[in-house]
Amino acid sequence: MGEDKFIVLSALICEPARAKMLWNLLDGRAYTAGELAIAADISPTSASNHLVKLLEADLLKVESQGRHRYFSFSRPEVAYVVESLANLANQQADKIRSREGAVKTGVKYCRSCYDHLAGQVGVQITDAFEYKNWIIKDGSFYLVNEAGWKHLKDLNISENDLTGKRRPVARQCLDWSERRPHLAGQLGALVLNRMLEKQWFRKVQFSRELILTDKGRLGLYDLLDIRI
Repeated sequence: MGEDKFIVLSALICEPARAKMLWNLLDGRAYTAGELAIAADISPTSASNHLVKLLEADLLKVESQGRHRYFSFSRPEVAYVVESLANLANQQADKIRSREGAVKTGVKYCRSCYDHLAGQVGVQITDAFEYKNWIIKDGSFYLVNEAGWKHLKDLNISENDLTGKRRPVARQCLDWSERRPHLAGQLGALVLNRMLEKQWFRKVQFSRELILTDKGRLGLYDLLDIRI
């Protein structure tokens, strides 16, 4: 990518109103222009102008349902970029928390990052997958071995669930609150989806926060031998 295109994309993402809208989209849901206007605290007209620019840059996509138009990330890579920027913004806060010994709660404890698990809980689950040798680091990706696929059947996940699209099967996504990687890619999305189906986690309305249920704590202990 040329320098000029990099500058244009950086300016698009980092403009305050657009940054707020992109941050709001990190929960993996699609939103209307009106909802994103409220999230960015701007007028509907201003939001529409910003959304046009993001669509033209292929950072967002839009789908129409009846009279409504819903905006979401055009591809997972856009979400990864937004989440990565949060890592830079959170460095100073990390230093303050480490001095104060702050307890992590809310979105820092457990949240969705686009369509996969993040936060302290997401990192602990990823660490357990690695400890059990179900996944192995390979550069910025993960390789899923035979033992991994065997045990993932307990979550009703198999290789047949993979779409075969360009999206990686399993990749590392640097967690902005933990400063360590959690599991992303197709497998990361499948893990979160199955755990939601099993009611191990519960979504919080209008938030990326996920609530780990008592059923989820027991399930994670039985599956991964971890206490969260």
